[in-house]
Amino acid sequence: MNYDLFISDFDGTLVKGDGTISDHSKEVIEEYRRRGGIFTVCTGRMVPSILPRAEELNIKTGPVICFQGSVVYDMGRREVVSAGYFPQQAALPLIRLLEGEGLHIHIYTVWHLYTNRRDGMLEAYERVCGVKGEVVGGALADFAEREKLDIVKVLVMVEPEKREALRERLSRHLGEGYYVTSSSDWLVEVMPAGENKGKAVTFLSQYYQIPASRIAAAGDQLNDLPMIEAAGGKFAVANGVEALKRAATLIPSNEEDGVAYALEHYVMKGDARASEGG
Repeated sequence: MNYDLFISDFDGTLVKGDGTISDHSKEVIEEYRRRGGIFTVCTGRMVPSILPRAEELNIKTGPVICFQGSVVYDMGRREVVSAGYFPQQAALPLIRLLEGEGLHIHIYTVWHLYTNRRDGMLEAYERVCGVKGEVVGGALADFAEREKLDIVKVLVMVEPEKREALRERLSRHLGEGYYVTSSSDWLVEVMPAGENKGKAVTFLSQYYQIPASRIAAAGDQLNDLPMIEAAGGKFAVANGVEALKRAATLIPSNEEDGVAYALEHYVMKGDARASEGG
């Protein structure tokens, strides 16, 4: 096989639009494991959201990467083994800035989601991710300061047509101490600088003692770009954003089992072309 470890983004890459993972994808992943490969996921989701889906994929040991690479959960040990947090002096001004603009905000600890608004977008998010947000009365920043929350991610829910302008504006305004990205058409996410999916490739390479050149990754959104750039095998599903597709080998969409296609046609067939962009 060309790649000993395969890291897949979850939503929009491995998962279909209806929230399911096809039986075919599961069968191909199992075949990859039977041949000695290691399969895991790297997602923007919080830990409680991804655990049941990782179990669905029969990931029983080793790490699953959450929060865009910031949090590592070990499936065998059933515990968080690494987490990157915002310093309070960075998190609180960020939250106050977003609150001042009247935006719909989520703040995350490893295990909890707090929000300033319950609306249709939140309810859709809860259905997709299988988690419940706690609506905070009063200012979120004051709540976070009072409770001394260890914040791993701040997220804004926004109409798709406003997403890119907000992402670009926050990137310019916040500067080098923050990483601003997007994992879907209606989410803008802010992490501490350095906390991204590329970090997951480095972590997994060290954890399994596998060179990055022997690691493959697949994704669909801007938040997957650092992971794609760091991995030896680079795959983008056809439904992905153009910036990602320019940096990777194009595979079928999530609706057409693109991850399974990559495993069958590039990883388990001895085809080395997956390291090329296109």
